[in-house]
Amino acid sequence: MSESPPPRPDTPCVAVCSTTFDDVCRGCGRTVYEVAHWVSMSEEERNVVWVRITAEGYPRRQG
Repeated sequence: MSESPPPRPDTPCVAVCSTTFDDVCRGCGRTVYEVAHWVSMSEEERNVVWVRITAEGYPRRQG
């Protein structure tokens, strides 16, 4: 029997917002465009972002 992955939060945001020096947030790994349009993205579009950012080691909490 295979276990389902744990549910994802509604957003990858970890409240460590920083796109000051580039176009990718250092907290969640999303682009400026993805952050700005997250609420209007389809579930499929969000899933594509989730797959990419988790493969890249995001979201990252500072601590």
